[in-house]
Amino acid sequence: MAMAGISANRLELLQIADAVAREKTIDKKIVIEAMEDAIQKAAKSRYGAENDIRCEIDPKTGEAKLTRVLAVVEEVENDATQINVEDAKKRNPDAKAGDMIAETLPPLEFGRVAAQNAKQVIVQKVREAERDRQYSEFKDRTSDVINGTVKRVEYGNVIVDLGRAEGIIRRDEMIPRENVRLGDRIRAYIYEVRREQRGPQIFLTRARPEFMSMLFRSEVPEIYDGVVEIKSVARDPGSRAKIAVISKDSSIDPVGACVGMRGARVQAVVNELQGEKVDIIQWNPDAASFIVNALAPAEVTKVVLDEDSNRIEVVVPEAQLSLAIGRRGQNVRLASQLTGWDIDILTEQEESERRQKEFAERTQLLMDSLDVDEVIAQLLVTEGFATIEEVAFVDLAEIAHIEGFDENTAEQIQSRAREYLEQQEAERDAKRRELGVADDMTEIPGMTTAMMVALGENGVKTVEDFADCATDELVGWTERKKEKDADAVRHKGFLDGFELSRTDVENMIMAARVHAGWIKAEDVEKPAEGESEAVDADADGVSAEG
Repeated sequence: MAMAGISANRLELLQIADAVAREKTIDKKIVIEAMEDAIQKAAKSRYGAENDIRCEIDPKTGEAKLTRVLAVVEEVENDATQINVEDAKKRNPDAKAGDMIAETLPPLEFGRVAAQNAKQVIVQKVREAERDRQYSEFKDRTSDVINGTVKRVEYGNVIVDLGRAEGIIRRDEMIPRENVRLGDRIRAYIYEVRREQRGPQIFLTRARPEFMSMLFRSEVPEIYDGVVEIKSVARDPGSRAKIAVISKDSSIDPVGACVGMRGARVQAVVNELQGEKVDIIQWNPDAASFIVNALAPAEVTKVVLDEDSNRIEVVVPEAQLSLAIGRRGQNVRLASQLTGWDIDILTEQEESERRQKEFAERTQLLMDSLDVDEVIAQLLVTEGFATIEEVAFVDLAEIAHIEGFDENTAEQIQSRAREYLEQQEAERDAKRRELGVADDMTEIPGMTTAMMVALGENGVKTVEDFADCATDELVGWTERKKEKDADAVRHKGFLDGFELSRTDVENMIMAARVHAGWIKAEDVEKPAEGESEAVDADADGVSAEG
């Protein structure tokens, strides 16, 4: 941009402004304002920076008008910007204190340095305007798929020309082992637009699950129309993916719609993702059925759900084990991410061995605790008695009706069970006192002596200590690693093994805070419920991320 245009004829100045505005796709007014600023700056360096000099360019004629503005005051403190009332009246008889008087200055001829400075001002202003335009254009386009051309590759990061802006695909957002060259056409998903010092940064991805969802949306009209819904996606970029779909119209098969005639639709997605294999799975509101579907192509013979810890045990035939786990655990990991459940896979033989071991352990426990022989203990375990508490507090008739037992035997077994529990309770109470756990801890609803021992061993000895605990400290939490092949790490809580849900523990903490006088009971009753629901939902959310 030649700055000579500013000191050249007026028409040329307007032509320059017009050309710059068109090239940078910004408003012509912004370019003219930048030129006004530049002339203003040059005039100040000529007449002195203390002067209040203003420049106006007529957008029709291109004429630049320079004026010096003076404020009319009673007493002048600064000659450069103020004028007293008497002098002002000589120029304008109506002048009074508080008015502003404009004094026209002669047109300015630019020297080489002034022209260079003016050029810098204009370039800076135009660049800022261009950044604002880019940001406002892309800020509402997050979650869109966009086409661009590879402009350059820097340290594995791909810079993409989006036409009127530049986007960046960071190395970890690219599909592994994907080769891109200068000038290649590329499709990517906009996941964030951020305003930064060097202009708007448009962050793109090809590795995230959302990119696959949007590709299916563009290939499958039923998804675009909302008849088929994508419930969840799990990806191992460039290798394998699982996508769960459901149809809102019973006459439409969601899996068939996504596969297309002879697999045409899914093949289009696979080609875009460099041959990434895609398993399309029918979503099911029943967790067990959905997990069985998600483990495809492996066949499952049995599932056991533990809803409190969001874990599921899946039993598969020996021959199907490696298929269910997948190469480097890929199949089970993707199924876990897709469903939001932690999946443990066992073979039929392992499950059988574990059941036998469990049976033997329960039999031994009843033999030791109730002082009965092996046959009686085995009969009780076979009938489903797993703990001493169940034997002690079940209806007497349930023990008496076991084959070979009578009412007298049942009474004897039950009284032994109760004696054993009383003795255990006494031992725990002594241990609790020895650890220095306060007596008033028993006033927290749901608190048992065994819990008080576990808390005391972890330094929680008073109601105040308990009230100060976080839910995760007590129930534990699962830390999921970012590395694809890394297993989730389970951190134990102080009350692990007591079969308490997050909601139970939250209610206990709230009760402790009320007891400690930190909050009033009437203030927390309703919020506590909502809060626990929110935390539960959040806990599920953490798990679902996989």
